[in-house]
Amino acid sequence: MSSESEIPTPDQEGEDESSKSASKKASKKEAAKQEKLRRRQEAALAAAAAAATSLSIEEDPLAANYGNIPLLDLQSKVEADLKAWTKVGDLTHELKGKEVLIRGRAQTMRAVGKNMAFIVVREKGFTVQCVVTAQPDVVSKQMVKFAAGLSRESIVDVHGVVSVPSIAIKGTTQQVEIQVSKLYCVDKAMPTLPINIEDASRSEKEIEEALQAGEKLVRVNQDTRLNNRVLDIRTSANQGIFRIQCQVCNIFRQFLLSEDFIEIHTPKLIAGSSEGGSAVFKLDYKGQPACLAQSPQLHKQMAICGDFGRVFEIGPVFRAEDSYTHRHLCEFTGLDIELEIRQHYTEVMDIVDRLFVTMFDHLNNKCSKDLEAVGRQYPFEPLKYLRKTLRLKFEEGVQMLKEAGVEIDPYGDLNTESERKLGQLVLEKYGTEFYILHRYPLAVRPFYTMPCYDDPKYSNSFDVFIRGEEIISGAQRVHAPELLAERAQACGIDVSTISTYIDSFRYGAPPHGGFGVGLERVVMLFCGLNNIRKTSLFPRDPLRIAP
Repeated sequence: MSSESEIPTPDQEGEDESSKSASKKASKKEAAKQEKLRRRQEAALAAAAAAATSLSIEEDPLAANYGNIPLLDLQSKVEADLKAWTKVGDLTHELKGKEVLIRGRAQTMRAVGKNMAFIVVREKGFTVQCVVTAQPDVVSKQMVKFAAGLSRESIVDVHGVVSVPSIAIKGTTQQVEIQVSKLYCVDKAMPTLPINIEDASRSEKEIEEALQAGEKLVRVNQDTRLNNRVLDIRTSANQGIFRIQCQVCNIFRQFLLSEDFIEIHTPKLIAGSSEGGSAVFKLDYKGQPACLAQSPQLHKQMAICGDFGRVFEIGPVFRAEDSYTHRHLCEFTGLDIELEIRQHYTEVMDIVDRLFVTMFDHLNNKCSKDLEAVGRQYPFEPLKYLRKTLRLKFEEGVQMLKEAGVEIDPYGDLNTESERKLGQLVLEKYGTEFYILHRYPLAVRPFYTMPCYDDPKYSNSFDVFIRGEEIISGAQRVHAPELLAERAQACGIDVSTISTYIDSFRYGAPPHGGFGVGLERVVMLFCGLNNIRKTSLFPRDPLRIAP
């Protein structure tokens, strides 16, 4: 899922075909289930509205301390002092006895008789227990009833005083309570939700342990999660995943800017195809054939020819491949780099080395809470990597596999199983799960890859692996227009469709190279997750184009 072309290997095709039929059946079954649930929700909502209308409003002198905030008051009626608000994640022992105002989601409600109710309020993965206790002139029994009757996931404003209980609180991230004096519902959620956040937050270990104890817990499957993604991404693990993803982009950008790179933005509507082959989304562009870009490859090279020297881009990438695997998407976020080469393509690998060691260090040091949140639901071992990234030649990798009893075509590509096996061998021998394999056979690389000077069967290219899976493809590019046209024709590309690209090298082009990496795949493998759909906010695969 990098910027370089990926040719489906036989084992990938087998995985595709075996999962394709099952995926379609599961999708149809899930769609019928969702329609049935939608009708039930509408009926429940209508019944609740009717019940609310029919109930007589009891007289309550403390009614101003609770209730539903009218929409008019939420239409930016009054400017607020943001300093008056406290984040749930900031509620600590130091605030004991202080009055606070928080906003969050009512995660769970529990009544204890008519005089007390507990509400767990959640904000951005952090949770706190709020206690509503009936007391004269402050909290009425009607307010307790209102608190206990809130629907899960409703957004609430809570005023109260921070207290520290004598025993540890189970089930919340914050070890303090709020003694509630005022409670307002900002927006009510439907009484029946498609999935419960509590169910969606469970780990497989919890579910299995419950089964062994004779208890059956709800397991929320992947299709159900993705169909209700707006609820699914509220879990602590998902909040962590996408905050980690944010930091990957942040470090990628900040590191490259510090290395004198310029951020560029290339077009996603192009004539022809950016890398050749049939795996493109074709469309009509004002009467002309066009497609969505498979990568920014051609344009980032043109930017180098335009004397920018070093460029990078963070942007969408489109692949129309029918890949029904755990690591392929039809749309993903590409992190792309291109730079002038002074002497050798190892200069590009030097950037990979320093960039990713810096990134991994930052994630481990600055995202510990997010990594813990992910690990609670999806346990994983921290990534093993070296201070100086290991580099192996493709021939050395083939030899290691051969010695382990795995035969590989020396001029072919590695299939998925070979990549995993080599990753295992590298970990055992060198103690790292992050390494670079370079000098790949030319036949398995894109047309714009520079052949090796000493053996044209090989190329000045590389792939980078995490936990036995490829995340990066890169290379020195062909900058000689005649050789570029020759290589394009050899790869079955209509040269006329990329004439402006080839022409850009006719005006003097420096030797250059670069690489591309899929953002979602980096996060998936760093966090040891088993499916790339977990790290795509709203995934697009061959069977999914909504929500």
